[in-house]
Amino acid sequence: MELRQLEYFTAVAEEMHFGRAAERLHIGQPAVSQLIRRLERELGVELFDRSPRHVRLTPAGASLLPQARAVLAAADRARAVVAEHLAERAATLRVGTSNGMGGHLDTVLDAFAALAPDTAVELAYVPTAERLAQVADGRLDAAFVRGEQEEADGVRVVPVWQEPLVAVVPASHPLAGRDELPIAELAPLPLRLTARRNNPPLVDLVVSACRDAGFEPLPGPPTASLQDTLAAIGSGTAMWTVVYAAHAERMVAPKVAFVPFAAPGLTITTGLALHRTRPPRRTQQLLDACGRARDAAGAGDHAD
Repeated sequence: MELRQLEYFTAVAEEMHFGRAAERLHIGQPAVSQLIRRLERELGVELFDRSPRHVRLTPAGASLLPQARAVLAAADRARAVVAEHLAERAATLRVGTSNGMGGHLDTVLDAFAALAPDTAVELAYVPTAERLAQVADGRLDAAFVRGEQEEADGVRVVPVWQEPLVAVVPASHPLAGRDELPIAELAPLPLRLTARRNNPPLVDLVVSACRDAGFEPLPGPPTASLQDTLAAIGSGTAMWTVVYAAHAERMVAPKVAFVPFAAPGLTITTGLALHRTRPPRRTQQLLDACGRARDAAGAGDHAD
């Protein structure tokens, strides 16, 4: 007895028509009839009562049908287990990233490599809204996002760490020599930020912090990129912006100064976006790796 025989038998039993079963199986009707005849000869019984007007299961066929379905389901499960094993052996986790993650991303990737050494990581940078959309439709397995997000359908965002921001001022400005900076002292300087549509969580956080400190930020010139902003500030023009602290640690920009904000500081949440109901298996290891990155950053903050 072959699985193919049981598959053809089940199709005819469910369609109660050899022609429709053949269409469903994408083969010719004679092949279906011949294979079922062979199955009947092997079993020594007729499975169908055939007439020009109808096809019906015989009592033997009715008894075989649930068993045939069970065998086919077991075969499907066996194939799925093998396919999953092969996928695990040659797996690639596709992860969307944000700009300026700095050492956080390196720590996450190192920790993930230790937790899942048989899984490669493929990084992709796309805008935040597109990142969430790609997680929802499966093009990305996970994605880092910052700040409160309007989650796409089918996506959940798990907070993984808090990320501090630092102020950026000209290196020649008196505020550049400060160990930390109350945000209120930046009130006289124009604030140069990306357009809100490009990064709503960041812009909202900074503007709200200014208002909480008692001032409305002076709008600086529009900016096309962080590189342009740093170059303009580095020219000595009295204005300011913010960058992620992890990003600042990797920058070589001698004409600007990166100054931490005074307590309580400015921090933004980094989260990992995952499919709400079907996250890939390795995403738990990725979350664990994010926890290690968070713990490592916390240990660095408290080191003497």
